[in-house]
Amino acid sequence: MAGIGALKVAKDKKTAPRGFDLVDAPVPGSPEFGRLLESLTGSPVRRGNRVEVLRNGDQIFPPMVEAIRSAQDNIDFSTYIYWTGGPTIAAFGDALVERASAGVEVSILLDAVGSAAKMDRKLVERLREAGAMVEWFRAPHWYSLNKANNRLHRRLLIVDGSVGFTGGVGVGEEWTGDAQDPDHWRETHLRVEGPAVRDLLGGFQESWAEATQRILTGAHLPDISGIEDGIDVQVTRSSATKGSTDIEELFYSAIVGARERLWVTTAFFVPPDAFVDALCASAGRGVDVRILVNGPHIDKELLRRAAQRSYDRLLRGGVRIFEYQRTMLHAKTLMVDGAWASIGSNNFSNRSLALNSELSFSLSGERIVAELEEHFRDDLETSNEFDLDSWKNRPLRKRAVERATSLIRDQF
Repeated sequence: MAGIGALKVAKDKKTAPRGFDLVDAPVPGSPEFGRLLESLTGSPVRRGNRVEVLRNGDQIFPPMVEAIRSAQDNIDFSTYIYWTGGPTIAAFGDALVERASAGVEVSILLDAVGSAAKMDRKLVERLREAGAMVEWFRAPHWYSLNKANNRLHRRLLIVDGSVGFTGGVGVGEEWTGDAQDPDHWRETHLRVEGPAVRDLLGGFQESWAEATQRILTGAHLPDISGIEDGIDVQVTRSSATKGSTDIEELFYSAIVGARERLWVTTAFFVPPDAFVDALCASAGRGVDVRILVNGPHIDKELLRRAAQRSYDRLLRGGVRIFEYQRTMLHAKTLMVDGAWASIGSNNFSNRSLALNSELSFSLSGERIVAELEEHFRDDLETSNEFDLDSWKNRPLRKRAVERATSLIRDQF
């Protein structure tokens, strides 16, 4: 039988470990895999969507700003990070202010941990004075400390309910440019048209309703027809509300179902033990498993050391690991067999898999997947691959730091 595995996912201490067996896993990109995700995660297959891959800030911000400026009725925007920046970031905020001033309904939801410290408070004032609604998601309070560790990590922009953007980008100077140096980060984002935009809005609605006790209707929900030459997509969103999250199940199913190649790009790679086992099992049955992670330009060095705690097992299991050398790597993609891919806000870590509210955009389109694979190969050109023999001879002090991260790995 192909793909037999057991999932025992590391959890926040309040959540008991769960497990399941996945027997004869369907191949990602097949109709059977789509049906599996529908039944497992509640993510419907949306047919007839146009998807454009946006690579780095020079490709990401211009179409986002253009979409904002084109808004006629409403703009719904949520992000984990909204920081300050130069002309590109200023243009983003100015476009939101201008549309709100013109009478467009602008709804903005900012994570209170990710954005509050570096957000331009004058911009918040300008937005509110222009008529925009700006809300903070789960601002710390004594009466909600039980939710303080569960953050809004989704990055969503929906304009007039018909054009959407999602992926990993934050609004800050670090995301501008073209990953040309350590001050400009590597990112992957998507522009989406078609029925799947309503699922992006669903990801916004869920958090907006919690923060404001308001539900968006009317022009936020236009009738959207499928595009004739569009592709099939599924939008999976998850939060830490059950024993295993939908994105955990999505990732695990994709890993177990891979037949030829499994290529992962992630900013933070601190996989639970069950996922280490699953990746090694895939490599053991002949799948080309490659993991592209951050190198020396990571913004949280402790996370890099925590990731390296699992490198020995992965390398011995046949998994190839690469560290990106040019700049901070913030993209989050998972590609399987040249036929299926997932792009989203979620890293390959317990925080994304079990603690935060995340959104993953999965697609079955060979042209789009080929483009993402081309980007992956380009990124490998400026990456260093780990060698098992060299890794086994690393200094004792590095081993000590890796072991020390064990106590806090579940929070990464």
